Amino acid sequence: MKVAATGCNGGYNAIKVRGPGAMISGHTKPRSRVWSWEVGGRDWVDFAFQALIALVGGLKAVRLPQLVFPFSEAFYNHNRVPKLGFVPFLTHKRHLGLGLGFSKKMSSSMENCHVDVQNKLEVVRPATEVYAQEAIEALKAGKVIAVPTDTLYGFACDACSLEAVSSIYEMKGRKHTSPLAICVGDVSHIQHFAVTEYLPHGLLDSLLPGPVTVILRRGESSALEKSLNPGLDSVGVRVPDCNFIRAVARGLGKAVALTSANLSGQPSSLCIKDFENLWNRCAYVYDGGALPSNGAGSTIVDLTLPGKYKILRPGSAREETLAILEKHSLVEDAPVI
Repeated sequence: MKVAATGCNGGYNAIKVRGPGAMISGHTKPRSRVWSWEVGGRDWVDFAFQALIALVGGLKAVRLPQLVFPFSEAFYNHNRVPKLGFVPFLTHKRHLGLGLGFSKKMSSSMENCHVDVQNKLEVVRPATEVYAQEAIEALKAGKVIAVPTDTLYGFACDACSLEAVSSIYEMKGRKHTSPLAICVGDVSHIQHFAVTEYLPHGLLDSLLPGPVTVILRRGESSALEKSLNPGLDSVGVRVPDCNFIRAVARGLGKAVALTSANLSGQPSSLCIKDFENLWNRCAYVYDGGALPSNGAGSTIVDLTLPGKYKILRPGSAREETLAILEKHSLVEDAPVI
């Protein structure tokens, strides 16, 4: 989109819009000012910012960062990697009637700010099938990634990588006595990591995929490493109703350790901005947008005792979970008084 604005003595007479582009340029005449902008068709944030700077500084040429919302084409370059330009700032010190202008110190500060933003955005990817293989390779390399689920954003790693699991505990400030749940791609995969034979037929298929964590007996034949949640003979298992993390778990071919993307004790994350301070600890941050959740997380139900259940955390699907459990003739494991 090309936007041209003309005016005399600081007053605008006309604004015209046409054509694609990505540069801002302008010049001045003795009795008029003429600026010409060219910005990507969706770069409305850019346009407003560029127009403001042109007004304030009387620019001759500036290339500005293409700051747009995730999922718009302008946000990614031809390799589908987030892009962000730099600001080689003002060449003039001319002020308008209000005395507005930018000092060298402010210009330098803004450049540093944009560099910091670029470094952060280099790890952000859309949570789409196109990036599933990249996420899988990161997990195989022992890295931690951030992913959306059907409840909250979470940190994920290879559950069999002791180094990666330790990284998650460290970055969250989580006590090692607090166990991690695992995530698998399909309900049929659960039997490789936990005992399921004693459960009523069809129970797991009724609960999952969905916002539920089932606590099951680990069993001697579990494919899980002994280093994951040592000393516990049970494990929490998730099959989120989220295509991206399920595709990653299938591709990894092993269990994915999964926990909420936040510092321990802090509010859960419903969008990637909520844990921006931890982006630098992740190989990649996969953006699935704002999650339609109340922040309660998954409902946790203990199914380690045959024929019984215990709700350990109400979560976001308590009523639905209770209805399914009762339908399969399970009774609540009442506490001993």
